[in-house]
Amino acid sequence: MGAPEKLATSSNNSMQRVKVYRLNDDGKWDDQGTGHVTVDYLERSEELGLFVVDEEDNETLLMHRICSDDIYRKQEDTIISWRDSEFSSEIALSFQETTGCSYIWDHICNLQRNLHFDTIRNDSYHGANNELRELPAVELSTLPSILKVVVDGSVTDQLCVTELILHDQIFFRKLMDLFRVCEDLENKDGLHMIYKIVKGIILLNSPQIFEKIFSDELIMDIIGCLEYDMETPHVHHRNFLKDHVVFKEAIPIKDPLALSKIHQTYRIGYLKDVVLPRVLDESTLSSLNSMIHSNNGMVVTLLKDDTTFIKELFARLKSPTTSPDSKRNLVFFLQEFCTLSKSLQVVQQLRLFRDLVNEGIFSVITDILQSEDKKLVLTGTDILIFSLNQDPTMLRSYVSRQEGVPLLGLLVKGMLTDFGDDMHCQFLEIIRSLLDSFSSGGQVRRDAIVEIFYEKHLDQVINVITSSCPPNGSKNSAKPEILMNICDLLCFCVLHHPYRIKCNFLLNGVVDKVLHLTKRKEKYLVVAAIRFIRTLISHNDEHLMSYIVKNNVFKPIVDAFISNGSRYNLLNSSVLELFEHIRKENIKTLLKYLIDTFWDELAKFDSLPSIQSLKLRYDQAQEHAANNQNNHTETRKRVDERGLEKEEEDYFNEDSDEEDSASASASMTRGSRIRTRPGPGVSNGSGGLVDYEDDEDDEDYKPPPKKQVEEDEGTLEFRLKRKLLAKKEETDIIKKRKLVGKTQTQTQTQKPKESVFATLCSTLSQTVLPSTTTTTTTTTTTSDNKSTNEENKSEESEAEKGVAQL
Repeated sequence: MGAPEKLATSSNNSMQRVKVYRLNDDGKWDDQGTGHVTVDYLERSEELGLFVVDEEDNETLLMHRICSDDIYRKQEDTIISWRDSEFSSEIALSFQETTGCSYIWDHICNLQRNLHFDTIRNDSYHGANNELRELPAVELSTLPSILKVVVDGSVTDQLCVTELILHDQIFFRKLMDLFRVCEDLENKDGLHMIYKIVKGIILLNSPQIFEKIFSDELIMDIIGCLEYDMETPHVHHRNFLKDHVVFKEAIPIKDPLALSKIHQTYRIGYLKDVVLPRVLDESTLSSLNSMIHSNNGMVVTLLKDDTTFIKELFARLKSPTTSPDSKRNLVFFLQEFCTLSKSLQVVQQLRLFRDLVNEGIFSVITDILQSEDKKLVLTGTDILIFSLNQDPTMLRSYVSRQEGVPLLGLLVKGMLTDFGDDMHCQFLEIIRSLLDSFSSGGQVRRDAIVEIFYEKHLDQVINVITSSCPPNGSKNSAKPEILMNICDLLCFCVLHHPYRIKCNFLLNGVVDKVLHLTKRKEKYLVVAAIRFIRTLISHNDEHLMSYIVKNNVFKPIVDAFISNGSRYNLLNSSVLELFEHIRKENIKTLLKYLIDTFWDELAKFDSLPSIQSLKLRYDQAQEHAANNQNNHTETRKRVDERGLEKEEEDYFNEDSDEEDSASASASMTRGSRIRTRPGPGVSNGSGGLVDYEDDEDDEDYKPPPKKQVEEDEGTLEFRLKRKLLAKKEETDIIKKRKLVGKTQTQTQTQKPKESVFATLCSTLSQTVLPSTTTTTTTTTTTSDNKSTNEENKSEESEAEKGVAQL
């Protein structure tokens, strides 16, 4: 017995590892060190206290006497704090494990209860409670007295009885010996009396008493006592526990403390749920549940700290030589281990799960999901749900890698598989978590998983719908629950991946295939298909709306609505809600499509407010569109009229500008030609040029060659002719577009044009014709003037022809 006790003490010390903090004068917590806390007697005293010994040098970090005052506080399941009157400061112990904190807290509470009991005994036992200084002797004749002490009395009396029972080390042993005697003698009265005593002791709700009665030495006799309830038929609980309850070790547990807590937890649960479900009050039930929770946390802590245990577990799960039965038990154990880990702190749970991931838990689950045993498959999904609750990014990281791709396929297959009475939505929940676009984690991983799903598994999911609906439906079609899960998944995909609607839902005909569900006899499947369409149009995408109109997508929905008739049910409400959404959002494309295509069928339901509102909105839209068209026509008419007047005004303004420009240009050209003509009979010996008096300062001036001047004149004349012809064409266009009522305005505008053209011709004549007073002095000059005059006459005649045409 020495070795196990030593091992248990070591385990308790590991769970009672704490940090000691003291509040300084500045209001900050000073770290006093890390060690292990114990409850022990103070030196040279009978009082108990808290001791914290440093884990490195074994020096005492804290020594505190536990008092009966209400100064202790438990915070966040891992901190115990109080105000130390001896040092006049706040002290806090921060525990590494929740179980260690609960263990020390229970000790403090028990010691305070004992101290309080001693105070009550010293103050009150001299009065009415003098008879409670000790319990009656445990004998058959004293059973009524013991029952009265245990059951009757005030709260103070119950505290006294609790302390008396705890201080009497042989009380339970004597009571159980008496029980066996009564059972052998078949003493029904005695057995019934002992039943009431044991039930009363349990209802005292003392954790220390629970520790005693649930021990290996007493538990079977305690349950035997509780069999003799005269108000209920006799049930042989002991036979069931001995013959039918078998403790299976999927993998050997070598820690005796862990084994003891496992057995104790089962017994507490059996007593709570089977033996005394009608008897236990709420406070006692809560205490038992707290005890179970504490035991579970302790067991998981002891097992996870044993690294060899975890490694051996996964080695057996991965080994090909492990038998199917053994592997099945290992999977069930792994599931139970993950479930019990919820008793740990969140940080401790996350640390444990990461250790399991490092050991290869996802590859183990992938292998489990390929099993033909459906119960084993569902157990694997339970473990995956646990992983999602801990850290979903780890599962996404695994699935996004090459080795994790098969796991997603197995999850999709599981969602489409009929599991009979054990059908669950766990597969759907896991897939939705993997495809969730709003979850935390790497965007690249999420995109990779989404791409894998749409590329490899979307068609697989849609094919289940098409094969399960008329006319393709057969006896082997999928169960309605599976089809509902598929619709839920598709709605989820539309909401989270709207960018996939065009390329994956419209091009592949997914929308039309989902609407095959409207042909099913199950109304909730028809509603599921309508909900999918409702989710689609919530995006209000023009391309999608055009697809709906072009492919007459609403026809199955309207047909289902018409077939439903006047029955007021979920199908009727879902269709009306769809119409109401179209009306409220004023989706004009679908509004026009619905009324233009289906009004003949919907008219018989015009008594419904939703149908009336839909038709009214359609009429308003049509009226609004007609008004807009008329307004647009009138506006365009006015704009055209204003445009005609503006064009005429601009046209005449441009003519005046051109006249001024042409006159100025002609004057400059004529002045230039005069300056370049040779004078009469005067020669300067270097070319015969006339030397004018105003050119004395212009010695470097060199007049341009005559040929260039002639080309400039020709260019100007060509531009003027082209302008005139262009204006003629514009005037013809304007005349054609004018209204009949504008004839008078047209007549009035011709006279200014004639005067303008006369002025223009005069200007051209003055510009082109040379001065008659100028005479030539040399043969070369005369010849040049003649050719110039001939060219000018030709240009004048062409200009006059242009004017005549205008």
